[in-house]
Amino acid sequence: MRRPEKYTPVPVRETGVDIINIKGIEDIGYAQQDSILLNALVPEENTHCRQGLYFQDGQRRVDYVLTYHIKKQSSSRRHSSRLTDNAFTRSLRRGRVPPPKGDPEVGAQEHSLHYHEDDKRFCRDEFESSLMEMGLELEKDEHTKTPGVGFVKIHAPWHVLCREAEFMKLKMPTKKVYEVKQGSNLVEKINTFITKLTEPLHPNVEENRIQNVKHLSYPFSREKQHFLLANGVYMAAYPLHDLLYEEWASYSVFYKYQPVGLIRKYFGEKIGLYFAWLGVYTQMLIPASLVGVIVFLYGCATVDDDIPSMEICDKRNNITMCPLCDRACSYWKLITACGTARASHLFDNPATVFFSIFMALWAAMFMEHWKRRQMRLNYIWDLTGFEDEEDHPRAEYEFRVMQKALKKEHKAQKVCKLRNSPKENLVTASICAPQIGVTFAIVFGVIVYRISTTSALYMSSNPTTRSNVRLTVKTTAAIINLVVILILDEVYGAVARWLTILEVPKTDKSFEERLIFKTFILKFVNAFTPIIYIAFFRGRLVGRPGSYLYVFESYRMEECAHGGCLMELCIQLSITMLGKQLIQNNLFEIGIPKLKKLIRYIKSKRRAFQEEEQDKKLQRYETDHFLEPFAGLTPEYMEMIIQFGFVTLFVASFPLAPLFALLNNIIEIRLDAKKFVVELRRPIAARAKDIGIWYNILRGISKVAVIINAFVISFTSDFIPRLVYQYMYSPDGSMHGFVNHTLSYFNVSDFQEGKDPLEPTDLEYKVEICRYKDYREPPWSPTPYEISKEFWTVLAVKLAFVIVFQNVVMLMSDVVDWIIPDIPKDISVQIHKEKILMVELFMKEEQGKMQTLESKDSCNNHSPVPRPRSFPNSHTND
Repeated sequence: MRRPEKYTPVPVRETGVDIINIKGIEDIGYAQQDSILLNALVPEENTHCRQGLYFQDGQRRVDYVLTYHIKKQSSSRRHSSRLTDNAFTRSLRRGRVPPPKGDPEVGAQEHSLHYHEDDKRFCRDEFESSLMEMGLELEKDEHTKTPGVGFVKIHAPWHVLCREAEFMKLKMPTKKVYEVKQGSNLVEKINTFITKLTEPLHPNVEENRIQNVKHLSYPFSREKQHFLLANGVYMAAYPLHDLLYEEWASYSVFYKYQPVGLIRKYFGEKIGLYFAWLGVYTQMLIPASLVGVIVFLYGCATVDDDIPSMEICDKRNNITMCPLCDRACSYWKLITACGTARASHLFDNPATVFFSIFMALWAAMFMEHWKRRQMRLNYIWDLTGFEDEEDHPRAEYEFRVMQKALKKEHKAQKVCKLRNSPKENLVTASICAPQIGVTFAIVFGVIVYRISTTSALYMSSNPTTRSNVRLTVKTTAAIINLVVILILDEVYGAVARWLTILEVPKTDKSFEERLIFKTFILKFVNAFTPIIYIAFFRGRLVGRPGSYLYVFESYRMEECAHGGCLMELCIQLSITMLGKQLIQNNLFEIGIPKLKKLIRYIKSKRRAFQEEEQDKKLQRYETDHFLEPFAGLTPEYMEMIIQFGFVTLFVASFPLAPLFALLNNIIEIRLDAKKFVVELRRPIAARAKDIGIWYNILRGISKVAVIINAFVISFTSDFIPRLVYQYMYSPDGSMHGFVNHTLSYFNVSDFQEGKDPLEPTDLEYKVEICRYKDYREPPWSPTPYEISKEFWTVLAVKLAFVIVFQNVVMLMSDVVDWIIPDIPKDISVQIHKEKILMVELFMKEEQGKMQTLESKDSCNNHSPVPRPRSFPNSHTND
């Protein structure tokens, strides 16, 4: 293979400058230390990836790659294009003049090319010329093992790195060093002990060693320039992978901390902060999981002592219940709900209230802990004085403005109002509303499915089928909801992106925030609508025997089991949460990138190559070309935000949610790491000092979780009815008689015509009075079947509990927020110390300059006056 065309001659290695060994250059994001990454390479790539990481001279590193489409050409044409001085390109740069008539080959080629291909080539020539004028060094390679794809390799020399560091105001370490103190002697001893204790959990990289000294850093002072890349001129643009694998992306190190500092150097601060946040979130799930398991075990240990469950399971209580559906269902014994009542106690017990309060405080502590961790990372990464760069207009926005300006029917002032176009906002609202309506319609469809399936199963002649109707319907309905949620998640994600593109936001930041907002709203509604229905609506829109509410005048609204809807809420929540984590977050993340990579591999037509060509190793820049382009951190954050909602919003009904989230995240961290270093192209490093809008979303969910858990405890569980009975209606202050107290009476002669059971003698005796769960007057009362005073008493206590719980827990959360400072004390001390040292450093420098000037002035003042020189015969005689 011949050497590809060089845009610049191969220079001799710059003497006296070793980029790898100069402290602080790795922070720019262009160069990584080979010594640090040596143990992080994938084993099978150690022998061949280095060649693809450097220019042909083996010295200049490939910092960035541009790829573009090339047409199939004959071998003679390839040869001439590689050896000529590219006069045709120069003519294009001067004004796109036609090719010389004496060159029929070039003329034939130009005749065969489409205009848009010619235009793209012209744009590439101009753009690459601009890159070289900026000092970048380019090397083109069109003769690779990847047909139809050309590569432009870009190297940033030392002087360009320094200039860009100045543009970006990067804080670079100075020669001045100072001691970093962790606090008092006791704090230092505790930190040293913890460090030694957790040493096996730290990755085996240099950065995790304790540093007792720190270099004083100071930022450069210019503004960063902004450059745009024309759309469609290049196929892709990406930096090369220099893989960070064994100490991070391998599943064998799942128990270790992440090398966050190395991740930041490799991917930039924005991605580094995401993985740091994910690590903090996962660590904070450990205490929440332990407490949740303890609460669950408490329910298991006390289930045999739960008096209401014992009363339901007592065979001596001959309580006959009213039918659960019209005609097909018959009367049934309360004892058949024994299993459901015992299972409900596992999640509906006094410890649930404590766990809800604990999780509200946990969320507040998590937010505070992350703010402190984020501030510490800002200090370590020299971002304390970093301000967001000017957000430049997006290329799509500028193109849209140009289109608007070219249309005669549009006025100039309308172009300026493009961002807030009422028409586009109206289109967005008109599309988002039906999407949410689709979610509600599907939930309603599942309700109809449960009602109709319940009636059908009760008509079965199989006793086993009839005895397991509730469990069968609950489980299958939850699975249907899960499948629908997974499908709509993908649809809503695409719809949100399409709507955001339709709005044409002016800046990248505005685009990202609008996309996040739409995606979050649609996916949140999609995931939690079925859960909200079960928690707050199911069983409350039923009516009573003899006066039930119907859907389509045929299907009776469904009721909760006698143990309450909390058990059904737990089933729906667990299936949705586990299903999303196993299928969507893991299988999709593994399978979809591999499938897309396979499709690109097939499209490259490499199957047509001979076996010996297939056996050859691809260059690093060719291998990265087949990887999936990086699409941003929104999907990664979104799945964790939805999980955070499962962990906090309905935790009163599912105390094991933090445990399942913890187990998922242990895998998720390594899965995301492997995806970033193996399945995705290496993203362009982006600077950031926080996680942006995601923090506000997390904080909002934490606040809403307090309110939702208050309503779940009050209206979904039996905590308040039990409390009211024990302290207001119980004869002896115990829970004996609670079940009978919550059941109302119904005279079977009051059934509506055609609604009574077809087989009323299934219990082998005639039923005259049946019971149903509600607070209503008995049929012999002057006001039969009216709501009783016990109902209003319980309702008042429920509302009071919501108000008290919400205000007390939020007050406690605010106290936690106030007590824990946002900035760790040692960090604030070090930042203050840096400012003092920086002033002292500048003062010493100024004093040194003044002393130098004074010494020069002193030398000039004390130097002897030169005497005039005398020359022979130069005097005159008088």
